[in-house]
Amino acid sequence: MGIALKQPQFSNQDVEIIEQRTLWQGYFKMVKYFFRHSLYAGGKSDIIEREMFERGHAVAVIPYDPVTDEVVLIEQIRVGAFSHQVSPWLIEVVAGIIEQGEISDDVARRELFEESGLMAQSMDKVMTFLTSPGATSEQIDLYLARVSAHESNDIAGLAQEGEDIRVFRVPVTQAIAALDDGLIINGPTVIAIQWLARHHQKIRLQWLADKSVSHDVL
Repeated sequence: MGIALKQPQFSNQDVEIIEQRTLWQGYFKMVKYFFRHSLYAGGKSDIIEREMFERGHAVAVIPYDPVTDEVVLIEQIRVGAFSHQVSPWLIEVVAGIIEQGEISDDVARRELFEESGLMAQSMDKVMTFLTSPGATSEQIDLYLARVSAHESNDIAGLAQEGEDIRVFRVPVTQAIAALDDGLIINGPTVIAIQWLARHHQKIRLQWLADKSVSHDVL
């Protein structure tokens, strides 16, 4: 018999941060932590040392068209793929960094337009997740945007930021198949497409029943 999921046994009150050192400060930041924490068997751990990559927090956006049942995806080059035996041009959902003082909802709308040319008819946050908490503090707010897919650009991105982005629209079923076939390997995009696979039929019915939004397509 399985065990019901519940909140973790410990909280941040059970961590004692002894020291925090900045090892590198550039566009990104590397920090070293010295800490101890509560143990499941009781007592406290020895002092643990861990380096952590701080790159700020981000948004990711799933641009979904309920009329055509399509998702708009992008493709761009990623330096993190250079050391792997894959193409460094990765299929992704729209995403971007939240700068200090910005609101994630506003960033999601801005990045959607900059990276696809699309304006959101509605924007809803569906979840928040940590990308790789063993090594980085990055947190991503994932949004679902209602869009008219035919309004997307073919090429997008800001030249001053070195962006060269291919934009394309595919049926949700093809996006799911691409995930199953290993063509989508960007972590946040994997999460986004899996979420869409579970929910898009229900969302499509709800959105198509909403008479306040135009359903015209080309």
